[in-house]
Order: sequence, then structure tokens, then C-alpha cells
Amino acid sequence: MAAPQSALEGNKGGRRTCRDYRRGAQGGYIAVAAAAEAGAPRLHRDTSPPPLSPASGPAGRHLTATGARIWNRLARYSVPEGSEAGAIEVVGTLESGNMETGVPVSEQISCAKGNPQVYCPEDTGGIETVQVTDCEIPEDNRPQKEPGYCNPEDSGQLMASYEGKARGYQVPPFGWRICLAHEFTEKRKPFQAKDISLSNLIKHMGMGLRYLRWWYRKTQVEKKTPFIDMLNCVPLRQIYGCPLGGIGGGTITRGWRGQFCRWQLNPGMYQHHTVIADQFTVCLRREGQTVYQQVLSLERPSILRSWNWGLCGYFAFYHALYPRAWTVYQLPGQSVTLTCRQITPILPHDYQDSCLPVGVFVWDVENEGDEALDVSIMFSMRNGLGGGDDIPGGLWNEPFCLERDGETVQGLLLHHPTLPNPYTMAVAARLTADTTVTHLTAFDPDSTGQQVWQDLLQDGQLDSPAGQSTPTQKGVGVAGAVCVSGKLPPRGQCRLEFSLAWDMPKIMFGAKGQTHYRRYTRFFGQDGDAAPALSHYALCRYADWEERISAWQCPVLDDRSLPAWYKSALFNELYFLADGGTVWLEVREGSLSEELGESMCQLRPILQDYGRFGYLEGHEYRMYNTYDVHFYASFALVMLWPKLELSLQYDMALATLREDLTRRRYLMSGVMAPVKRRNVIPHDIGDPDDEPWLRVNAYLIHDTADWKDLNLKFVLQVYRDYYLTGDRGFLKDMWPVCLAVMESEMKFDKDHDGLIENGGYADQTYDGWVTTGPSAYCGGLWLAAVAVMVQMAALCGAQDIRDKFSSILSRGQEAYERLLWNGRYYNYDSSTQPQSRSIMSDQCAGQWFLKACGLGEGDTEVFPSPHVVRALKTIFELNVQAFAGGAMGAVNGMQPHGVPDRSSVQSDEVWVGVVYALAATMIQEGLTWEGFRTAEGCYRTVWERLGLAFQTPEAYCQQRVFRSLAYMRPLSIWAMQLALQQQQCKKTSWLVVEQGTGLSTGPTFGPKEAMANLNPE
Repeated sequence: MAAPQSALEGNKGGRRTCRDYRRGAQGGYIAVAAAAEAGAPRLHRDTSPPPLSPASGPAGRHLTATGARIWNRLARYSVPEGSEAGAIEVVGTLESGNMETGVPVSEQISCAKGNPQVYCPEDTGGIETVQVTDCEIPEDNRPQKEPGYCNPEDSGQLMASYEGKARGYQVPPFGWRICLAHEFTEKRKPFQAKDISLSNLIKHMGMGLRYLRWWYRKTQVEKKTPFIDMLNCVPLRQIYGCPLGGIGGGTITRGWRGQFCRWQLNPGMYQHHTVIADQFTVCLRREGQTVYQQVLSLERPSILRSWNWGLCGYFAFYHALYPRAWTVYQLPGQSVTLTCRQITPILPHDYQDSCLPVGVFVWDVENEGDEALDVSIMFSMRNGLGGGDDIPGGLWNEPFCLERDGETVQGLLLHHPTLPNPYTMAVAARLTADTTVTHLTAFDPDSTGQQVWQDLLQDGQLDSPAGQSTPTQKGVGVAGAVCVSGKLPPRGQCRLEFSLAWDMPKIMFGAKGQTHYRRYTRFFGQDGDAAPALSHYALCRYADWEERISAWQCPVLDDRSLPAWYKSALFNELYFLADGGTVWLEVREGSLSEELGESMCQLRPILQDYGRFGYLEGHEYRMYNTYDVHFYASFALVMLWPKLELSLQYDMALATLREDLTRRRYLMSGVMAPVKRRNVIPHDIGDPDDEPWLRVNAYLIHDTADWKDLNLKFVLQVYRDYYLTGDRGFLKDMWPVCLAVMESEMKFDKDHDGLIENGGYADQTYDGWVTTGPSAYCGGLWLAAVAVMVQMAALCGAQDIRDKFSSILSRGQEAYERLLWNGRYYNYDSSTQPQSRSIMSDQCAGQWFLKACGLGEGDTEVFPSPHVVRALKTIFELNVQAFAGGAMGAVNGMQPHGVPDRSSVQSDEVWVGVVYALAATMIQEGLTWEGFRTAEGCYRTVWERLGLAFQTPEAYCQQRVFRSLAYMRPLSIWAMQLALQQQQCKKTSWLVVEQGTGLSTGPTFGPKEAMANLNPE
């Protein structure tokens, strides 16, 4: 039946705006007037706040346009001009004594001084919860509210614009929630030339010129993308949501407003581009006539103009709890609520389904009215992204139907044969007894879209033509659509299920020298025809995935002693494990070096059974497995996919034993030196635009063979991984490599006092912050590494080596305390520079790792416990509380008189991953309240104030700027979870005071058992 003429005309010119509807206008929607009036919710005036801009600080010195491009990204190594002056509106900054979370303080940390009781939630299926206990709250900052439960749905300003009443279908209470009409008032930018002092520009002129020459050769001669493009930053887009796709098969990010906007199909290479044709559209029909048809998007594009755009965002919200997300749409005037649930198979301790390049969209439609409806959801998708990869043409679509085990899946295959990495996208739907699946094989995504819109409008279905589409001509695009229709009874509900899968089994990196196969090909084949099977598998298995996700997450979500923001941060920060340019590759027989691997008995079984894993330092810092940063991020990997962590460690061990004596010029110093020396840990495993694993150390700013932290971080992670997995064979394999890298490290102890010295330049992960002589950070890592060498030597039966490192440890401890401890904290370094007495937030990194390994106290104490606790309290007092009102986390460096250290821009930054590690350290040392408050500042700044959800940066400053979006290091939040887990293990091995139950005893845990509660199996 044709739609009424009035309805057809409702999608033409003269559309009303969303605000018009909120004031009572009905235009722009296909609706029967009487039905709209009967079901419309009460409308409110526009109460959304006007857009605000942060007050600007003093203008920085500006260079010429050419100079600005050269220096645009060199702020990483320089000092901001005038950063102490000026003001900025800090949204959410509160009194330091009580950072509001939107929930009662008792929900944030349910403990108080003198009250070590813990709350015991209901049974959680045999998986114990982590309970925060015995955290002493400082007198001046003690929460004033009585214990009580929270309203965990409160999302503060992010939901202030929401005017709907719908809560959605089975949307969980915890997570990151935002109204689709929300606008972030603070618009920050990446570092610019105006943020750099002229003196520091002059100081680093040599590096700038060397970088510019290298950048020109790389981009203009070699036609490659720089591993760090300091001249072209990724711009701020406050739009991202949960990514689709498992680990290592590529990812597609769907923004919180519904747009498909970030793509990583070619390995490690990102395209930040919203594809307008990729949309969900709803059609409602009553008594054979279409009464409502709307694209579920706030966009108002210049193409596909026949479609009804401009969804009213005030009646919709998005809720993310990775790897799932929910979008709830209360359809204005229709008494219908849509809940779209997005599911990706991210399953801890699963090495099969977790690698699948799929996502599922489950639409639960609820009818609150008294009339039956027919509801249709159309999923349209462009073949390709509309960019350069599409220009050669030859793109084509075809319908498919796969029936297996009594389940039928229908949809479209979008074939994209462009070399070197051809792929097929599958848009599919599940056919049930209650649904109808139709399709439109091809339409022009750059046209007005009249054909597909009218097709759906006419009867709520698509024409379903047979056969494949004609391959596109050069420069011409093609899209397709799949529609699912069902009956919606009065006061009833129906479910419509879609999947999105992509099959790119065979990949080449930028050098195009080797062919690699993705992990999922082990289960679905290497021929490039797996998209239908992937779609069928996803639609038939997603319910099982959800059960397993709930079993994993519920012990944390149900733990009332944990703050609501932490539950969101813990799971949502995991997005980077899949969306970090991640690859998970099969390792071919014969591809491993016989000579280097012969002493590692488990190397081949681990790599061949579990594959090869790589993730980027960041979307803008394009290097795989950057090891100084992985040191922080690795907690997520070892706690959730420990075999991938061991695989990465074996790869790093192999790279350590190799060398590449090709000489190149390093940009900071201008010195010529080899790419890679033997028996030192590489900085990274390579650039995806080159040939990673074959050519390592893409980073060429410093010669990292002389960095002081990389070798130490390898030793510490080896022992931590052994401690948490209990894998003695792994430890035995890594022992010779640990000996080799520690021998290489010995040369940095030039005065043989048992303590290494830094070299007077930025020779560690803080690669823009100069360190001279013995330092708190590297010296602490050194002592921790020596201490675990003592432990490993005992386990490996090497008594002479144990005695050697015990002697070094004894001398080093004395030197460390004598040279660096000042009574309140450990000095930054032992130089004569003014910044040597700076308070570094990361000064206890060595102790952090020791505690994570079950060491660092009692007989294995390295740093005096009173000194550690005193240092952490000093950091909390100055780096946290005295910085930005205590609401932005911990600044990297703070001078003793309470002014941030601006000797380098990195000392003036907040590094999110370092803050989470610091919070874990505080929890380990009993400063639980301080730890949560410290970390909360980062979460609220990034996710709620700056609009950087699912792109957590490496760093931000107190004012104006951020650096390096979508970064690896914030995965360190899982170190907080481990600290809580270990805290609980200690409690349950002694007497525990439980609320309302009196005294009870718990089991005794060993190293491997510390992980038991984190494994849903």
C-alpha cells in the first residue's frame, strides 16, 4: 500500500527543528496527528545551557605559519609559555574535601575511619567480590554522609539535557551515560606552537630541523605516514562510543550519537571519518499505513536529503559498559521506545570468540500504547568509506541467505576488492517465525536517497531484488540496506536482531613484504568467504556471549563498596585492547628462528597455539607494543588474556636477542647509532606502515639502547607474569634473557654503589623530562628489578647469582635512601638543577610493581614502608589536592612549595595511565580512599568534562590542551583492580569483620590464586 501523500511530503523542505518539536510542533515527522497528540510526552522549554568557552589564558608567542607547522607537535619536549597565569573554567571542579560523584560517599568508598566493616552483597554465582576495607580517611576530608546505597544512574551534566522518561530495556545501572543532545562546553586542542615558550623553541631548533627533513622524506618521497606526525594531529571530536569487533580483527567505532565514525580495518591505520549512509532507520506502521519514519541520527547531511534526518536528541541517551552499549530512543509522539543493544565478543580467557571481527545489534522495541503496530528497522551501509580506497571502483554487493542448525540468517555482502587488503562486509539479520527480512542490494549513497526511502516508506519493507549489483565504475560509490520487520502488539514488545561482520583474512602491513593471517582464520578459514558464517555464528551465539560478559562483570558491578565511576572506568577503558590498532596473527610453521628460540622450550607452543599479539602505543603514536608504556598497560592483558601477555613477552625476548646494526640519525641528539643492539629491550616491535616484528624500533627520537627503564621493566614484568600465571616453564625460558638485559644494565652504575645513574637527558618513558644521576623513578625500578632477580635466581637454583644480586640490592638500597630521601618523599633526581627536588607522582613505580608481584614487604621489603607511605601522602597532598582543586588527578611533577614543575611540558602534564598506577600503589599501601579520589579526577576530566570517551589521551594539562588521543597507558586501571583483589585475598586469609555476621575466616591464597576471582571460568 502506498503511503499517504501527506506523509510523503513530510520529508521534503521546510522541516521543523528538534527544538520546534520540544515546543509542541509536529512537523518533520511522519506521524498521524491524533496519535502523536495522544502519545506525546509532556514537553518542556529549552533548558539546555548555552555553549560556553573556557576563559583563555594569556596569549602565547606565535611563530610564522611555517614555523608553527614545524613546531606544532614539539610541545612534548618543551615548556609551555605563561602556563601559570590566566584562568579557565574548570567544569566539575569542587572543594577538595568532597569531590561529588553523583552518588553518596558511602557508595564511593564504603568505609570510614574506625569502621573497617565491609558490605557483603547477594550471592554472585560463586565469584567473590572485591571489597574495599580499612581505608583511613584524612580528618579534613572525611565524608559527611552516612552509609547508604546510591542511584548509580546519575550521570551528572551528561544527562542534564535528557527530557524523556524511558529508561530502556534492561539497561544496566552502571556505565558511561550521556544524552544524545549533550554538548561539551570545553573544547580543547592538541599542543600548538602558541603553547611553547620561544626559549624552548630555540633550544630544540636542531631537533625541529632534523624532524622536518625526516618528515618531508617520509611523506613526500617515500609516500608513507610518519609514526608520529607532529605536524598533523588528530583533531578533537567528542563523539566516540564503544568500538565493534573482537581483538585483532579490525575495529569499527560507533559514536554515542549513532554515527559510524572511526575505522581500523587496515592493520594499525585509522580513518576518522563519519560515513553518512551507515545508519539505522525506524519505520512504524498502523493499520497498513506508515505513521512514522525516521533516521536515528542527529545529523543533517547534504546528501541523502530525501531521508528524514535530525532526530530529537533530547529524548534519547547512550549508555556504554564495554564491550556492550545501549542506545535508548523514546520516539516523540509514538508511545514507542527503542533500545539498541550493541554487543562485541570480548570474553576474558577466551582465545576463539574474542578474536572475531563481528558486532551484534539487538533492537528491543516496546509499545506503551493500546494499538498494535508493525515496526521495521533498516540498517544501511556503504561499501567502503567513500575515500581513496573506493576510487578505483569494482565494488559490488550481493544478497545471501545461510541456514544452519535450524537458524536462518539473511543479509547483504559488500565486496571491497581493493588491494592490498581486500575484504567483504556483511550486514545481516536473523530470520525468525515472528520477523521478515528484506533487502535492497544497491543504491547510490551520494544521491538524495529517494529510492530506498520511498521503498521503505511504502510498506515497511524493501524490494529484495535477486542477484548481485553491477561493479562500480571508478569514483562511484554503492551502498545497500537490510530491513527486519515484526509485529508489535499493544503494551507489548518485539525483538529485531542484526549483525555486522567483516572478513579481511589476509593482511599486509605498509611495507607489503609479507602476508599475515588474522587469528580468526584458524576457525573460519583463510579464503575470504567467511562473512556469512561469521554473521550466522554471531547472531546465534551472542546470548551466550552476554551471559559470559555478565558473569565476568557482575562481581564488580554488584560490589557496593566500589564507586560507580570506577565501575565505568574499569570496563570502558578496556576498549583499547581491541581498538588500539590491534592485530592478532597466526604464526606460520618455520617462521620462528631456530637459533634464537632453541633455548625457550615454550616459545613455539605459545606462539603457534595462541598467536602473535600487537597493539599500538596510541592512535597518534603508531608503534606496536611500545614496551615502556606496556609496562603500565600490561595488567589488563595478563589479568584477562594471560596467554597473549606471555606471547608478547616471548616476542620481546626474541627481539632482545637480535640486532640491527643499520645506522640512522636520532632526531633529538642528531647522533648516528644502530637501530637495535643485542641484549637490550627494544622500544617497540615496529610500525604498521612498515613491517613490524621484522623491523623493530620505529621510534627514532632517542636511541633507546641507552634508556634506563626498558630492561628493568622487562625483568619486572617477567616475574609479575610468572607470579600471576604460575607458569614455571615461562620463567625458566625468560631467565637467560633477564640475565642478559641486567648485564647490559649494569654499565649504568658508573660508581658501583649498587644504584644506576641517568645520563643527563630524557632517557626513560618520560622522554621529554631530563633526568641526571640517581633518580627516584629509574633508581626505584632498578632496585625492584634487582629484588626480583634475587627471587628468580632462587627459583632457578642459581645460588651464586642470587648472592650477587643480593649484594647489589643491599648497596643500592643504602645509596637510594641516602641520595634521594629527604624526609617527605624521594627527590626527582640527584642533580644540582632546581627541578631535582620536584615531587614526581611516579616515584614509587618500583614499589608498585613489587607489591603487584607479592613482594615489597616483610622479608622482601626494598623501600622502607614508612617512607613509601609518607611519599604517597605527600604526592596526594601536593600533586593531587594542590593541583586544579584536586579534581584532575595527579600532575607529574610538583615543586615542594606547591607550584607545578614546568621544567618540561611533561612535568606539567597529567598522564592518565600513570595516575591509575599511582592509585593502585596507594591502595596497596592502605591509602584506599586517597587512591580512588586520585583516579576519579582523571576519569571525570576525560570522560565527563573533556568529552574524550573511548579516546583517553596520554596526557592533558590543567588548561587548554591534551596530547596523544587514544593511548595505551590508561589500561593500567586494571592494576587498581589487582590491588583490590590482593587486598581482599589478604583479608580473607585472616579474620574478616563482615557487616551483620561477626567473625569468619577465609581461605589462604597463593600467587596464582590471586587471579582466581578474575577468571569467570
